Amino acid sequence: MPVELPKERRPSFNILGSLEGWAAGERLRLGGPLQERVLVTMLLEPNRVVPVARLVEATWDEEPPATASHQVRKIVADLRQRIPGGAGVILTDGPGYRAAVEEDQLDLTLFQAGLRAARVAAAAGSRTDAAARLRSALDLWRGPVLAGGGGAVIEAASAALEERRLAATEQLFGLRLALGESADLVGDLRELVQRHPLRETARGQLMTALYRGGRQAEALEEYGRVRELLVEELGIDPGSDLTKLYEAILRNSPELAAPAPPAVEEQAASTAPRPGTAPCSLPYDLLDFTGRAAELAQLLDAAAAPAGSGTRIITIDGMGGGGKTALAVRGAHQLAEQYPDGQLYIDLRGFTPGQPPLEPGTVLDILLRTLGLPGERIPDDLISRIALWRVTTAQRRLLVVLDNAVDTEQVRSLLPASPGCLVLITSRVRLMNLDGAQSLSIGRLSAADGGALVERTLGAERVAAEPEAAEELVRLCGQLPLALRISTARLRNRPRWTIQYLVDRLRDETRTLDELSSGDRSVAASLRLSYLAMEEDCRRALRLLGLHPGGDLDGYVAAALLGTDLFEAEDLLELLLDAHLLEQYELGRYTFHDLVRSFAHSLRESDTAEEDDRARERLMDYYVLAVEGACEVLFPGRVRFDVALPEPVGRLPLIGNTDSALDWFEREHQNLLAAVRLAGRRGLNRQAAYLPRGFASFLHMQGYPDELLEVGQIAVAASRRLGNKVLLRLSLSNLAVGYWQFGRLTEGIDCLDQALEIAVEIGDRNGEAACLGSLGTFHNTLGQYAAGLHRMEQALLLHRELESPREEAATLIGVSSARVLLGRYADAARAAQGAVELTRRLGELDYEALALVNLANAHTGLGEYREALAGLAEAQELYRKLHRPAEAGLAMARLADVHHRMGDGPRARELALRAGDLVGKGGSAVRRATVDNIVGRIRSGLGEHRPALECHRRAYGLAQEIGFRIEMANAVAGMATASAALGDSAAAEAHRAEATGLFDEMGIPQECRRLD
Repeated sequence: MPVELPKERRPSFNILGSLEGWAAGERLRLGGPLQERVLVTMLLEPNRVVPVARLVEATWDEEPPATASHQVRKIVADLRQRIPGGAGVILTDGPGYRAAVEEDQLDLTLFQAGLRAARVAAAAGSRTDAAARLRSALDLWRGPVLAGGGGAVIEAASAALEERRLAATEQLFGLRLALGESADLVGDLRELVQRHPLRETARGQLMTALYRGGRQAEALEEYGRVRELLVEELGIDPGSDLTKLYEAILRNSPELAAPAPPAVEEQAASTAPRPGTAPCSLPYDLLDFTGRAAELAQLLDAAAAPAGSGTRIITIDGMGGGGKTALAVRGAHQLAEQYPDGQLYIDLRGFTPGQPPLEPGTVLDILLRTLGLPGERIPDDLISRIALWRVTTAQRRLLVVLDNAVDTEQVRSLLPASPGCLVLITSRVRLMNLDGAQSLSIGRLSAADGGALVERTLGAERVAAEPEAAEELVRLCGQLPLALRISTARLRNRPRWTIQYLVDRLRDETRTLDELSSGDRSVAASLRLSYLAMEEDCRRALRLLGLHPGGDLDGYVAAALLGTDLFEAEDLLELLLDAHLLEQYELGRYTFHDLVRSFAHSLRESDTAEEDDRARERLMDYYVLAVEGACEVLFPGRVRFDVALPEPVGRLPLIGNTDSALDWFEREHQNLLAAVRLAGRRGLNRQAAYLPRGFASFLHMQGYPDELLEVGQIAVAASRRLGNKVLLRLSLSNLAVGYWQFGRLTEGIDCLDQALEIAVEIGDRNGEAACLGSLGTFHNTLGQYAAGLHRMEQALLLHRELESPREEAATLIGVSSARVLLGRYADAARAAQGAVELTRRLGELDYEALALVNLANAHTGLGEYREALAGLAEAQELYRKLHRPAEAGLAMARLADVHHRMGDGPRARELALRAGDLVGKGGSAVRRATVDNIVGRIRSGLGEHRPALECHRRAYGLAQEIGFRIEMANAVAGMATASAALGDSAAAEAHRAEATGLFDEMGIPQECRRLD
């Protein structure tokens, strides 16, 4: 999950006009027109998925480039870098992206909220409040979206928003006229009419304001103008409302007189006779009710909407302890005045500990008695009670709260038939088959609202003394109101306890639910009621899904855990979702609330251990096969090994191309890491040994060195326990790559030597070739180029013999690199050219880009600079397509070096500095050291000796830490040049001597040494 920023650091956006982004009081640099169009398109539909295809259409209209979808992904990645906490603002969501913003982070949502609040206020008869809210909303408007320059898609959305703004403007003028204003409105209304001359509502308001201001003739002239305009432009006459207004002005109708000022209106209302006392059985409204502002606004908005011919029904669903009842009661109290015939509340006991749900007949008896009917008039049979209830409530304005419903059948017969009634129903399950109902689902509190609840219940002073512990308390309570209230109640009753003390107790997952218990309130008891209310297959599903070690899951994973087909698994997931025992943050992806996960873990018993073990093994087998499938697409030419794979236990994800394979890996990244760890802990050695093979390829490709090393170590340990030499050889080779990422080259060589010995022993010729090639790379990095090249040339012969073109290409790349360093430029160029041709035939873009860089290095050594520039530009473009900023940075640094050699210093400097920025954002120590040395040489060549010296020093530190001897030598050679230019001859001589010694040890020819 993305890290949530503190409220004061959260970004906010304004799109009603030119695009603005703000964070911590500073305006954000959001990039150029393409970034603006992509971001605005998402913000126009906040918190909703915008497909990539729509983003492409919005960005390029009808002429998108062939790489448009890839460019959108790059633009999104760039925006995430530019926006503080960008990974939590722009979320990858199914087929597209979603801008996750709170209401107060976007002027559009504030505008829409203001309109909703105005409608609620107007419906409640508070015209002054409604006008104020409309003014506030309209003040947010600065002009068309993107100032009218956003292209066809954005312009269409902007036009729709402009229509809403005009409607709100007319509504505001209508309210101001109703509040007695007239002459003061004429100027503003004239301006509105001039800009929109065909809007009859605005024209009528102008006529009314003129008439009330004693300007009857001008009011009639306005009618004449609009009539001429409508006939001329559209060939129609004014509408009936405007015509009636014209006639009323002609005869000085008293209906057009200005209403009494608000003060008089309020006084009259206060002295009006009150109706007789109506029954009210609502529970008390919580004084410390906190948060849920958006949900409450939705509830009030839904209540204010026209009901039509039947009763207005609003259902509120959410997990146990989520605050459904508190929200319904708060809304009911705020709406009570609109229902003068009574406000009724009843707990249906759908999920009450130790009590069965109330039968509809019992509920009707209670409701009828509350309305004042004596017991003798209430019939005994259910059908007669339903009929009496409907007759009694007919023509009444009642508000009825049916709390804690178990299902639709319990409440269906309790609904009054009067259109003047409002029924609020709360339930832990979604009442989807309740016709005509509007539903409101509530989730966990926001972190800010959770913090506010803790502060209101514990007191600001106590929270201020331990702010970090208070934040952690909110997180450990899952932002669930019930859990927070229990925790704070315990702290109030135990004044010696610190917040941190309770946090430490809650961190132990085995006792979290025990800690969240106080008196008759318990999170575990609340969840158990939801659990027991389900069918057995759902209860089993909850327990088995709780075995999943990761953060979220999909239908394929669920099918593996449950041992069912995909469709049955998805049905069970949806049932658990309806019961609010699972959450869904994007289509097809499900996750547990933290406390529900703890509850699911508590369901394991000794008699379920065997079934649990089978489910874990099915899950691991699924992940092994799914990773294999994704790697087949990503690395189609890779060598296959004779390792027995499990039989498929269900359907596997459909992965048709490299983009979908990468997307799958990115979605499952943390789950796969958790699966490898679980397999290692549980002794599932076969999966723990094999799963990291393909997963490690993704981790290496995307730059996750810590995880690559960790899964490599788990795989080696599991392979040893298993006694499988094929898997051990594979695992040792992968672990060596992990050591490479950290520059632990000696340990990597040790792994590869072991792997090579095993490969020779078992006759694994492919493995032998792979180990030889990798050993060559490691020896080269240590500066042992003769040994490294010998190993690689051995590997190359084997790969050709085995007809392994992908491995042959990779080895040719290593051979060309070593030959460049040894000054054998023509041989290096032939090897690199062979690698380029092979990789293009195989479609291996990663290897092709690397081969192009090596070919460019060979051309540079031969003085063929134009050819070098062309190859590096091509490599850069490939790296951009592959979203490899660090590799693109290294290619850019090589470009800078070539420009430097050609005498174009300013261009070289510009490219070098940009390359440093790119590689510094995630490049390995090898790449960063290489680029720092190139940047240092270029800056020295331009006379910038002191910054050059710093670059070389930084490169030396990086290279020395990992034993990267060639860049150590290049660094001290660069330090010698810079020191000499700065007048430090002693340092220059010492550096030059060290560089010479290093070059000599590595056997680097004189003409290949950078001692200028």
